[in-house]
Amino acid sequence: MLKKLLLTTFLVIILVAIYAAYIFKSRGNIVWLLYSEGMPVKVEEVVSGLSIPWGMDFLDENSLIYTERSGNIGILNLLSGQYQTVKQLDDLFHKGECGLLDVKVSPDYEKNHLVYFTYAKDINGNGYTSLAVARVDGNKVSDWEDLFIAKHDATDDWRHCGSRITFDDQKHLFMSIGDRGHRLYSQGLSSHAGKIIRLKLDGTVPEDNPFVSVDGAKTEIWSYGHRNPQGLFYDKTTQRLWSNEHGPRGGDEVNLIYAGRNYGWPVVSHGKEYASGASIGEGTEKVGIERPYKIWNPSIAPASLMVYQGTNLAIWEGNLFSTALIQRHLNRLVLDSKGRVIFEERLLEELKERFRSIIQSDSGGIFISTDSGRILKISLADDVDISKFHIFKHIDMPGFYLSFDINFLFSN
Repeated sequence: MLKKLLLTTFLVIILVAIYAAYIFKSRGNIVWLLYSEGMPVKVEEVVSGLSIPWGMDFLDENSLIYTERSGNIGILNLLSGQYQTVKQLDDLFHKGECGLLDVKVSPDYEKNHLVYFTYAKDINGNGYTSLAVARVDGNKVSDWEDLFIAKHDATDDWRHCGSRITFDDQKHLFMSIGDRGHRLYSQGLSSHAGKIIRLKLDGTVPEDNPFVSVDGAKTEIWSYGHRNPQGLFYDKTTQRLWSNEHGPRGGDEVNLIYAGRNYGWPVVSHGKEYASGASIGEGTEKVGIERPYKIWNPSIAPASLMVYQGTNLAIWEGNLFSTALIQRHLNRLVLDSKGRVIFEERLLEELKERFRSIIQSDSGGIFISTDSGRILKISLADDVDISKFHIFKHIDMPGFYLSFDINFLFSN
């Protein structure tokens, strides 16, 4: 009798799980439901099976272009979920953290169909973080052209290539470059490594860049003293340029970027040496060096950055989001009117994903990519009865991380 009861119970559990999967699949591949300050939020899987989707941007409301670090450029149809590779880079330095990196659609894309890319270019076996532009028409990529190749001592080091792209509202392009594993490069103005640079959209140097008149300085430099900035975002609402960067052992940072300023690496740092745990540089602060607006210690390994501006997720308006690789979550920072952090929330820890890239659609949805090859969409859960869910517990099913009230299953 007991064996029959246990078998029956087991079968019921299996059937319930299958039925739950069917329901959630039909609702758009919902993989998680949560509250954020009382706001119901749903997370849907848009696609899976990619290879470290490093950067992404929208070609239009139904098409997303993405990069894979291994060198593939792909286009995803957001309506069908179908995707295809449209170009493979040949001269790629794909080693460790380096490879094909960010992608951003031109502010004038509707007129010129141009898309910008950052990647580590292979030159005689050494890697140089570079900026390229190409024309994208439908599923065709053509007229690939390098606009900028970072200049520094030759290195085949696999570390700290950066790199993100963002645009301001004056048709300038900002690009971040890591120190390439050689920390002293960051303080030298004769090297592009460890810098954030500013260019015109055609790759030329604006006349008002801060080091244009400094002998021996690279004229593209906007700010310096960076370790490995992998998040870069210009908030057009507040006209602020934000960056996040990987510290060493601890000491990840969020910085507000100003022209000509020094952000400290490796003179000052809140992190430690990996092997010995010893302090780095002269301390954590120094006169003439900008202080971070946020420090994560222990490190979260921030990989991308965005300020949310939209009405779909109204409570998050003006909040700063960083993806996290090591701590595996989506980090939300609430800012005051001066940009100071007043509250932190860690989202999606239950998914246990290395979150890589983050962007916002025109309709207000947030899209994030993971190193496991998924692209997820975050939006308001206004079409799901989220009150039926036990938010802080989950069951594991293939593709789903959910807890549900059994009454919900039979009321839909």
